[in-house]
Amino acid sequence: MTRRLLSILSLAAVGYLATSCQSRTTAGTGRTEHERDSVIGQSKLPGAPVVQKALDVADSSRNRVAQEDSAAAAP
Repeated sequence: MTRRLLSILSLAAVGYLATSCQSRTTAGTGRTEHERDSVIGQSKLPGAPVVQKALDVADSSRNRVAQEDSAAAAP
């Protein structure tokens, strides 16, 4: 049961990462999806640590890609 739950959470995190590449503003709040998800990740809601971990992984990946791009652009 624990392995199954971990698999489901892992798939959810991968799905979240795949869709988190865009930064859209949420109607009504004026916050981007990343900002909204960050607030959720820092809350005490069930599953919040998973959301925060997914955000951390996405940010780390985005930073790594930016460093590789800047290294490739340098003469």
